[in-house]
Amino acid sequence: MIKQALTIAGSDSGGGAGIQADLKTFHAHGVFGASVLTAITAQNTVAVTRAFDLPLDLIKAQLDAVFDDLDIAAAKTGMLSSAGIVETVAGALRDRKFERLVVDPVMISKSGYKLLKDDAIESLKKNLLPLALVVTPNIHEAELLSGVRIDSAEKMKLAAGRIRESGPQNVLVKGGHAPFDQAADVLFDGNTFHRFTSEFIQTKNTHGTGCTYSAAITARLALGEPLLAAVEHAKTYITQAIAHSLPIGKGHGPTNHFYFLGSNDFLKG
Repeated sequence: MIKQALTIAGSDSGGGAGIQADLKTFHAHGVFGASVLTAITAQNTVAVTRAFDLPLDLIKAQLDAVFDDLDIAAAKTGMLSSAGIVETVAGALRDRKFERLVVDPVMISKSGYKLLKDDAIESLKKNLLPLALVVTPNIHEAELLSGVRIDSAEKMKLAAGRIRESGPQNVLVKGGHAPFDQAADVLFDGNTFHRFTSEFIQTKNTHGTGCTYSAAITARLALGEPLLAAVEHAKTYITQAIAHSLPIGKGHGPTNHFYFLGSNDFLKG
């Protein structure tokens, strides 16, 4: 039977990030994707112009509908914009003793729109991170979660250690936004630091990279891979998706989730 994965996140009307990016990534890895919408955003490659949080009871109903019927092998969270949403999602996952959870702590859009309210940061640390197999912050998010100003590779390690004190089993600090060692990520499991590197690709078309990376990790976990292998495969995938990114729109275009298919393959249907 095909493996099934779940994304719990917001909708991106531009199609490059959020639920849309996650489902494309799951499909690209041969995994069936289910979704629980937490918010609807009006956004494109240039900006997020509006965001609307869905009612908590509707989010809970979606979670129940998915888990009551599907065999979810791994799940990820993305945009959980309020403390109430964080607590609703965390409560549902805790009640079901769900284990293979990837937390992508989405806090701000590439265009600078705040996607996580200030009061939700502490709720995220208290309620959701302890449930995570791995949390995947970028540099900015890692600074907010750890209180560490990250200006070196060593500070990435320090931040990872601080974040792990909140309860996640593993912390992956992503270096794509780092000015000092770009495209190098650090995974900390409580004992050992693992470093993942790739070429740094000069392109403005990086919309949805965080969503796509964490979704790829989720898909590989759903396929039964241990975390280290899942991150290695996801790192290769996101690097190639960026290398073949799509010049769509007037701003930051999206990554190419199906870079391995030629244009003729798309047209054949």
